[in-house]
Amino acid sequence: MANDTILQVQHLSVAIDGELPILHDINLEMKRGETHVLMGPNGAGKSTFGYTLMGNGHYAVTEGKILFDGEDITEEDTDKRAKAGLYLSFQNPIEVPGISMSSFLRNATRELTGQPVKLLAFQKQLNAVLETLDMDGSYADRDLNVGFSGGEKKKAEILQLLMLKPKLAILDETDSGLDVDAVRTVSKGIEEYHKNNDGALLIITHATKILEALKVDRTHVMVNGHIVESGDASLVEKVLSEGFEAFEGEK
Repeated sequence: MANDTILQVQHLSVAIDGELPILHDINLEMKRGETHVLMGPNGAGKSTFGYTLMGNGHYAVTEGKILFDGEDITEEDTDKRAKAGLYLSFQNPIEVPGISMSSFLRNATRELTGQPVKLLAFQKQLNAVLETLDMDGSYADRDLNVGFSGGEKKKAEILQLLMLKPKLAILDETDSGLDVDAVRTVSKGIEEYHKNNDGALLIITHATKILEALKVDRTHVMVNGHIVESGDASLVEKVLSEGFEAFEGEK
């Protein structure tokens, strides 16, 4: 595998709870620094693909392999994948009462690096990221996602992205339900992520709002658990003009 390849998915088939086939013969390769978009209608299997990459136990790989940063992680648990540099944002992030955003991020950083986290350096970095995202400093002291609006939860996920600096971030429907200002903040965070490291992004979406401000390297269309077409950023325009119906007869 070439040194610049961060993810290689080979002939991946997946069943939910080991019984119901849901993904079929998926092949996908990503290089460091690239932004890929996975599009498709609701129920196409997009989120299942993200959960499978992250090692969610509800989804069983029945065929194929997942290679991440040169290692076969097909059978690895979620914790090991996260420590290796995989990150997944959720459509509906859970609330965690009693743990502040700041404490969560500091503990997560310590778990990922295996090293003590110096408080002053951490706080300086956190304040800088909050400023980049135009987020109030009090945000860091609030309990994780508790009482957050939908837009605030998505901003919190981008805050985590910039603080944890994963090698590959999977953003699942990050633009869902966001207003124009929130989409701008999320887009700014993604731009900042690319500016400061060579990490890759896989953006899962059925819309195109967030894509308007991003440089997209590859686009993949998923229908009924199959990737039916892949191409460059111009494929997004085809989806916009023709809809997903144009792809439904391809598998």
